[in-house]
Amino acid sequence: MSWGTELWDQFDNLDKHTQWGIDFLEKYAKFVKERIEIEQNYAKQLRNLVKKYCPKRSSKDEEPRFTSCIAFFNILNELNDYAGQREVVAEEMGHRVYGELMRYSHDLKTERKMHLQEGRKAQQYLDMCWKQMDNSKKKFERECREAEKAQQSYERLDNDTNATKADVEKAKQQLNLRTHMADENKNEYAAQLQNFNGEQHKHYYIVIPQIYKQLQEMDERRTIKLSECYRGFADSERKVIPIISKCLEGMILAAKSVDEHRDSQIVIDCFKSGFEPPGDFPFEDYSQNIYRTISDGTISTPKQEGMRIDSKTTVGKAKGKLWLFGKKPKGPALEDFSHLPPEQRRKKLQQRIDELNRELQKETDQKDALIKMKDVYEKNPQMGDPSSLQPKLAETMSNMDRLRMEIHKNEAWLSEVEGKVAARSDRRHSSDINHLVTQGRESPEGSYTDDANQEVRGPPQQHAHPNEFDDEFEDDDPLPAIGHCKAIYPFDGHNEGTLAMKEGEILYIIEEDKGDGWTRARRQNGEEGYVPTSYIDVTLEKNSKGAVTYI
Repeated sequence: MSWGTELWDQFDNLDKHTQWGIDFLEKYAKFVKERIEIEQNYAKQLRNLVKKYCPKRSSKDEEPRFTSCIAFFNILNELNDYAGQREVVAEEMGHRVYGELMRYSHDLKTERKMHLQEGRKAQQYLDMCWKQMDNSKKKFERECREAEKAQQSYERLDNDTNATKADVEKAKQQLNLRTHMADENKNEYAAQLQNFNGEQHKHYYIVIPQIYKQLQEMDERRTIKLSECYRGFADSERKVIPIISKCLEGMILAAKSVDEHRDSQIVIDCFKSGFEPPGDFPFEDYSQNIYRTISDGTISTPKQEGMRIDSKTTVGKAKGKLWLFGKKPKGPALEDFSHLPPEQRRKKLQQRIDELNRELQKETDQKDALIKMKDVYEKNPQMGDPSSLQPKLAETMSNMDRLRMEIHKNEAWLSEVEGKVAARSDRRHSSDINHLVTQGRESPEGSYTDDANQEVRGPPQQHAHPNEFDDEFEDDDPLPAIGHCKAIYPFDGHNEGTLAMKEGEILYIIEEDKGDGWTRARRQNGEEGYVPTSYIDVTLEKNSKGAVTYI
């Protein structure tokens, strides 16, 4: 099966077919190019999608803790890797398929042009041989006709009795001349015919079959190249299937890692305040004053100090909401985290202590390294000047002292909150005179979030009893002072029921801390309110119950 023998007379059709083959090759190359663009755009859109939904966090506190969140971010990472594999597919197709097709197409055009030029030259040469043969043939034919005319003229004169001998001789000479020229043209025609037949045989059985064979081989190579590119097109994607499968397996593992029980526990750890639910409200007997006014000799329950304290805390200047946390005041987070509920405050302090300990360990390691280097310099002065390390060593020691002070301060706050949380239950159920104070002080309003700037506690506030006796109770004698305190830090007291104070200010203590981080105090002018216990240095009177000093 050869084009040279089967298609010896189809040069024009082979010209069109080979051109169609190149056009088809370029058409497939264009298809591959558009597929590459699709892969690149797909990978780009996937990466943009991952970037859009990836968390933008600047601190460790904002990192996801819920297993469902962690699983989603793991899926995003796997999807990002998947997008990378789509880019690999595009790159492989571009290098192995599209680039190879474009190079081969250029070479194919050059080779086709060369073969077609050779075919045209062979055809032109055969046409030239045919023209030479045809011209000699026509010339031989013409001379034969002239010789025939000369033969007829000679015979006519030779038979004419009136013709002279000279005319007959002249006609004979003309006949001989024309016969001789006819013979020469005959020989020329025979030679040209033989040459043309040889060239024609050579053209159709040697030259053209060779040229068409080369065209056939070229077209078959084009077909083979297309087959290779088809395979490479599929292999480009098949190579990344194992990695894509791993990405999908990673997504499945991320889905399996979701633990609903752990997420529920994280919610508890994140929002647990450490407070106890509010207890029962005590009965407030307002009839005692009425009974006493009826008759001085009436036997009734004497007005106890504890009841007086309770009335003031219930309907005094600290009127307000039942819950401990009121409206969220705007302002920066406090250094000791006293604006947080006890449990959250304990966690924050513990985290800070752990971070400070890590920093202290780094500074300690750096100090040891500097000391070793200094010893080496002292033993080998040529390696360096020991005194050059002194400023860095002094700075490191200063940092260590600062960190130790910070750790000590935070440990004191941590001990304070842990001690108060442990002692709160005992104080809540004690028979202390202050037990009559409503338990609503220790109940959170839920006004805290993950944002430390918004987790600001309000002072304990009591239910007001808006009735006609409010003014009468507010006119009662003030609560007795059970100690005094000195303000260590300033406090603005924006919340209702709080008392603003300046640093170094001396206040009277009229009700000690019940474990919620607030102490009720009074100025000399009689103004009362709650202040943070961690902001004051409290000294209780020795004869008062639970006389201790808070720092």
